[in-house]
Amino acid sequence: MVPDVSTGSDSRGLIAYLFGPGRRDEHTNPHIVAAWDMAGAPDPGRDPAATYSQLARRLDHHVDLRTRELGGKKPPQHVWHCPVRTAPGDRYLTDAEWAEVARRVVHATGIARDGDERACRWIAVRHADDHIHIMATTVRADGRRPRTHQDGRRAQAECRRIEAEFGLRRLKSGDLTAPRIPTGAERAKAERQGQTVTARQWLRERAYAVAAAVHNEADYFTVLQSLGVEVKTRLGPETGDVIGYSLAAPGDTNAAGEPVWYGGSKLAPDLSINRLRERLPEQEVAGRPRFAADPAEPWQHTVAAIQTAHNALESDDDAAAQGQLAAFGDALYNIASATPGPHRTELRAAATAFNRARRSATRADHQAAHALRQAAKELAYASNEPGGLAVALLFATVHLARAAAKWHEQRGHEQQAAAADEAFHHLQAGYEQAAAPVLADLTRRAPRADTARRFGQDLRAALPDHADRIMADPTWIALTTTLAQAESAGHNPRRLLAEVGTQRDLDSAKYPAEVLGWRITAQPNRRAQAARRQSTISGTSAGSATPHPPATPVATRPKDRSRHR
Repeated sequence: MVPDVSTGSDSRGLIAYLFGPGRRDEHTNPHIVAAWDMAGAPDPGRDPAATYSQLARRLDHHVDLRTRELGGKKPPQHVWHCPVRTAPGDRYLTDAEWAEVARRVVHATGIARDGDERACRWIAVRHADDHIHIMATTVRADGRRPRTHQDGRRAQAECRRIEAEFGLRRLKSGDLTAPRIPTGAERAKAERQGQTVTARQWLRERAYAVAAAVHNEADYFTVLQSLGVEVKTRLGPETGDVIGYSLAAPGDTNAAGEPVWYGGSKLAPDLSINRLRERLPEQEVAGRPRFAADPAEPWQHTVAAIQTAHNALESDDDAAAQGQLAAFGDALYNIASATPGPHRTELRAAATAFNRARRSATRADHQAAHALRQAAKELAYASNEPGGLAVALLFATVHLARAAAKWHEQRGHEQQAAAADEAFHHLQAGYEQAAAPVLADLTRRAPRADTARRFGQDLRAALPDHADRIMADPTWIALTTTLAQAESAGHNPRRLLAEVGTQRDLDSAKYPAEVLGWRITAQPNRRAQAARRQSTISGTSAGSATPHPPATPVATRPKDRSRHR
């Protein structure tokens, strides 16, 4: 059961909507199921003589009195509106049950406490099988305004209790950090235009993807505009600095042909200008190279940063852990953009799903996640991934998403835990699609039998407690190929196995050889590193250590550039 509290100032307009046919003729049999006074509330849905104006006057009685006290000025936002909808698949409630729901919600939110004869006037209108609309005028009979602080949260809590008592589907409790859902009008508009998502949802995804890739605020607005998004900034009157911004989707206009603007914070809480600045503190540094010397480095750096994030989720520092989750949300967008292949669809779905898991009531320590956020930004400027590093990275994301779901669940963050779990399943599917051909190729290129036996001996020496399970793993042969490649890159296989085998417990791994294989794949090439160091030393000695010119970013922009309007 979902309540959605909002406020406004047009009581008659809302009444006309509640008793009217609906924007798409979806309203049937509108009528009042509960009210402050069932005998005294005119019902335009049941009484042919009742009019919208009569009902509005009865509801606004105390508002009108208060208006005269205020010299003809109505109190601001005096109309309180709360649709309450059952979940898809729930049974339809009777009018009597909906009346009880309405009375409990207005009591819980402070609109009309039980037994309070001076409470606000309110009505509950049913015009569909699965929901009601509660409308109230927020001026009491004594002229005071009701105490409605955190009314949305209190309505949610009461709906959770009603679900349990009425035998309805138990929904996840929120913490007021979820983004606003599209309105019915926005959904209807998208349907008319043949769009699968609303303008609000489309803008939110573009804003998240761009924020994940850019390094500073100026680039954020520039790249959004290059994608066709209209940008309007709000400047401070004294300093002239940007204090807010709004976005409009291409082709999304109102009846007057003007762009429909959405403020950053209205798209999502962490897309406000202040929250963005917490994640985009850098100013562009002239001459800073955007490309790594080794194309493998961005991938290796991101894997290492994800492992650090995993450790943070197991620590007692919730602020640092929340910062890592926010950075991981950014990283998923860049991983999806940088990873080619049919599994990209699953990765994009994972990034979208994880957006609900990246925020909670816990304030994030973004500085603690600086390494992950910067490593992920490197992927926005990286060339196509070398070898199986992308699969190793996907493997790491699967485990971090699962850890994120557990972290949220332990703290009672129900919606976030569900979102992280959904992202986990998308990542798991994407990983399996990407890993299958790579593992098959590694198995096909297995080293000679004597080399494989030598690696087996190294394994027993390095990880004696796990050796039998690892060698019985179907991916053991693929691991021997990975070990051979690591040895060619300058690693000692025995030492390397001991190192990666202690990074995380192998006892719970279903395929421990697979775990080790991807950890080893993400290790840097030591011979290449040594060669680059020698080249740098030689160049410095020759007086030629000139900094590289800044590279032009090739992946700053998300790949999907059109809304197909």
